[in-house]
Amino acid sequence: MYGKLMSACVAGIDGVLVEVETDIANGLPFFQVVGLPDNAIRESTERVRAAIRNSGFTYPMERITVNLAPADVRKEGSAFDLAIAAGILEASGQIRLEDAADTLWIGELALDGSLRPVSGVLSMVHQAARQGLRRVVLPIENAREAALVGLLEVVTIRELRELADPLVLTRVWAETQESVEPSSAGRTADSGSGLPSEEDYADVCGQHQAKRALVIAASGKHNLLFIGPPGTGKTMLMRRLPTILPEMDDEEALEVTKIYSVAGRLTDRGQLLRLRPFRSPHHTVSPSGLAGGGSVPKPGEISLAHHGVLFLDELPEFSRLSLEVLRQPLEDRKVTIGRARATYTYPAHFLLTASMNPCPCGFYGTESDTEACTCSPLKVAHYRSRISGPLLDRIDLHVEVPRTRYEDLAFTDTGGHLSSQEMREQVMSARRIQDRRYEGSSYRYNGELSGRALRQFCRPAPEAEALLASAFQVMGLSVRAHDRVLKLARTIADLEGSGDILLNHLAEALQYRKLDKKS
Repeated sequence: MYGKLMSACVAGIDGVLVEVETDIANGLPFFQVVGLPDNAIRESTERVRAAIRNSGFTYPMERITVNLAPADVRKEGSAFDLAIAAGILEASGQIRLEDAADTLWIGELALDGSLRPVSGVLSMVHQAARQGLRRVVLPIENAREAALVGLLEVVTIRELRELADPLVLTRVWAETQESVEPSSAGRTADSGSGLPSEEDYADVCGQHQAKRALVIAASGKHNLLFIGPPGTGKTMLMRRLPTILPEMDDEEALEVTKIYSVAGRLTDRGQLLRLRPFRSPHHTVSPSGLAGGGSVPKPGEISLAHHGVLFLDELPEFSRLSLEVLRQPLEDRKVTIGRARATYTYPAHFLLTASMNPCPCGFYGTESDTEACTCSPLKVAHYRSRISGPLLDRIDLHVEVPRTRYEDLAFTDTGGHLSSQEMREQVMSARRIQDRRYEGSSYRYNGELSGRALRQFCRPAPEAEALLASAFQVMGLSVRAHDRVLKLARTIADLEGSGDILLNHLAEALQYRKLDKKS
């Protein structure tokens, strides 16, 4: 007796369709799952056996072999339970499933036969729709997430015993809710930000240069580092950055929601994420916590920040190994995790922001008489050396955040502070210019340019080029830093609506390379 159903697992953030073949033959009672299953799938034999018995069906006392094809792909997770159980019941003649060949079966079984939700459903269903399947059977808790794809009929069951109904596959989940519509979605994942809607840059007194740097970073997707003594508002400024970023489009929202679905961090399974993620891991995070990994690989912080912001507060306090993990994703915009039997790739196109003190005590270079720096030049140099030169090269803007003057804090000052709405309008204006410039190409932001495209779109005016040539020698810029100055100047010109990179644009870009200056 033989049966075949379709199920799926997740590799990276993409779904992989798997054929679940079931063969029941004469012989001593034996249940074996083959096809590179992991421990969770091997343990499914006991879950399936108990679920079948406790659902009122008869468990076949024969030799049962379940093959997960293709056999050379590593399978992980508990999403195969339902397909294995349904395959056994169909092969043994206890149920009849009409039109099961184009149906995807997903779900974890409890011992009493009830179904439990699984992670990564959005990726699995999206892949099934791409490959022409027209129906998915899954736990009701995953229904709203599956409905986001909108291309498959969603059939929900709560218990395995419902498969005894021959019309089970015709019971299409018809719950209509506005929240299922992708266009109405908001932030529904554990994004690590906790940003209340009332946070606004209008609340930040002074710090005009820091706000200008934030607008530039958001406009061209340039990495940003704030340097300044404690209490100057570095963290407060960074945490408001999502308020000036545009919402994600449909493609970006689907990709980010897939990542959070695979990571099991969706708190509302019926909405796509529209607001950009903001991740702020603690400085004790491990390299695998940043990049992702584990025995069953999961996305790390840099993938959870995909299309959003990764903020590293107190940058020198992070371990050297953790910081060096960032170098390759900043260039390739993806993370590759190698394992003995499989390689996983997670997207990691994020805006890196960070903050740091100028020295261990935090007061190096301040003008205050009451808080003088107590660090020796050697200690200052050692503190800053915790951040490697190659990583600093990949950060476009190095911005000093000085102490705020009392005049900016005075209660008599009732206006004059840029609001998030005003800053966001500047960002959107610059991004519209970039959309027109890079239409039809693989680039979207100035910060992504490289090679021939950099020379094509970032050619400075003659007097600006002369300034850059001089700065290259005086400041000791690397070739990478040279290119990043050009990209910064391109974004500054876009903010002013200029088609050419002029002398003042390049001069402003150069002032944001504080840590490149030779001592």
